[in-house]
Amino acid sequence: MDASDCRLVDMIEEFGPALYVADGPIVSFYGFPYPTRMAVARLSDGSAWVWSPVALTDELFDSVQAVGPVRHIVSPNKIHHLFLAEWSERWPEARVYAPPGLAQRKPDLSFDAMLGDEPDPAWAADIDQVIFRGSLAMEEVVFFHRQSRTAIICDLIQRFPEATAKGWKGMLMRLDSLVGEHGSTPREWRATFLRRSKARTAREEVMSWKAQRLLIAHGECVQTGAAAIIEKALSWI
Repeated sequence: MDASDCRLVDMIEEFGPALYVADGPIVSFYGFPYPTRMAVARLSDGSAWVWSPVALTDELFDSVQAVGPVRHIVSPNKIHHLFLAEWSERWPEARVYAPPGLAQRKPDLSFDAMLGDEPDPAWAADIDQVIFRGSLAMEEVVFFHRQSRTAIICDLIQRFPEATAKGWKGMLMRLDSLVGEHGSTPREWRATFLRRSKARTAREEVMSWKAQRLLIAHGECVQTGAAAIIEKALSWI
């Protein structure tokens, strides 16, 4: 697989050592078409850690099962919750983890634990994490998969392909700094970070990871040079 483009697939594909990716269907977000993408990591104990799950198909179920038994399902921020329930139903033994604000936003969903700045002991040997705090609207948990040296970022960095940014919606996406190699954080979300000292601390933590790869939910992933891309994309902080 050429993981730099994270092609749409029904089955997961390898993104890096012990790290896999799959794309799901397009969903609407305030009238804008948003692709969905998930990641699966095989932990040291042989279990599977699932990030931002997409719509579940039988093919996807089988391919995830091949990675290992799903024991952990995480949502990176409070708007990435559409498919949590169906994954929890298919893997009832898995623990589901909520980011800041999601349990309050979706009281109908059941969570086993809340995500913090420190990784859960179950994946602490394999994955680091930090929360970008200080926003009045939404805070996001960013992860780092050590074995593949991959930063896993949801909505904080969006890099939609130039070819897909067409028409008036594409123009708005460009004005919002969400397109191509200069993709970053939506400007309206940036404006809600009134206390940026906390976000700066999180950014420093992310930069200390010296990531090689970047796996994002919306747009083009990269296999090399991720640290420089992240530094530039989050320079507004």
